[in-house]
Amino acid sequence: MKAVTGGYSVRRPVLHEVTIRVNPGEMVGLIGLNGAGKSTAIKHILGLMSPQSGQVRVAGVTLEENRVLYRSSTAYVPEQPSLFPNLTVKEHLQWTAMAYAIDRETAAAKMGELAQIFRMSEAMNALPDTLSKGMKQKVMLMSALLVRPPLLIIDEPFLGLDPLATRALLGALEEARSVHGSAILLSSHILPALERRADRLVVLHRGRIIAEGSPAEVKSQAGLSGPESTLDDAFESLVLDAEGGTFRA
Repeated sequence: MKAVTGGYSVRRPVLHEVTIRVNPGEMVGLIGLNGAGKSTAIKHILGLMSPQSGQVRVAGVTLEENRVLYRSSTAYVPEQPSLFPNLTVKEHLQWTAMAYAIDRETAAAKMGELAQIFRMSEAMNALPDTLSKGMKQKVMLMSALLVRPPLLIIDEPFLGLDPLATRALLGALEEARSVHGSAILLSSHILPALERRADRLVVLHRGRIIAEGSPAEVKSQAGLSGPESTLDDAFESLVLDAEGGTFRA
C-alpha cells in the first residue's frame, strides 16, 4: 500500500498516508497499540475497504485492475478463528485447496505435512466444536500455509498457541518466505518474536507511521542502542514520544 488515507469515515480517516511495502521472501512486522490502525490497514490490503486516497497493489495489480489475481494472491489468518461448523479439519483444507485450484495430489501431500508439523494428524476428521481455540487457530494457519500465496497476512498468530505450535508456525513461516518466496505481513503484540524473526518493522500510532526499518533501526530511531535494549523498550519510547511524553493507551 502506498500513501493510503482511509477508514470508515471520510471526515475522520483512521489511516493517514500510510505506506507499507512487503517484498517477496520478506517478513514485515506491523505493531502498534490497540486502535492504532493495524486492522484498518489490513482491511485495505485485503480489498475489504477502499482507500480515500493512495493505492494498494498485490502481485503488481490493484483490485480494480485484476480482481481474480489480486484475491488469489493473498491468504489471511484473522485473530479469531472462523470455521465452518459442519466441515472437518480435513474438509476445511480440501475446500481451501479447491478454492485456490491446487491439484489433489499436491494438496494431499501438503496437508499431511502440515498435520504433522502442527501435531494435528489425529484431529483431521474432527469437527470445529470438538477443538480447542488453539487447535482452531492451527486449522486457520494450516489453510493459509497450504496455499503458499505471494502475500500471507496473519493477525496475532501466537495467541492461543502452545510453545510447540508457536515453534512449528515460525518454522513454517520461514519455509514460506525462504523457500517459496512468500511475502509475510505479521501483526502481533508479541514483540520479542518479531524482533528475532522480522526483516523489517512498521510502527503505527494513531494511523500514522512513527518508525520503520529493521528491528535494530527501529530501536535506533527510538534512541536506544546496545545489546541490552529490546524492541519492547523501543516501542514504549516511540509511543511516549508520539504522545508528548504522556502515555495514553
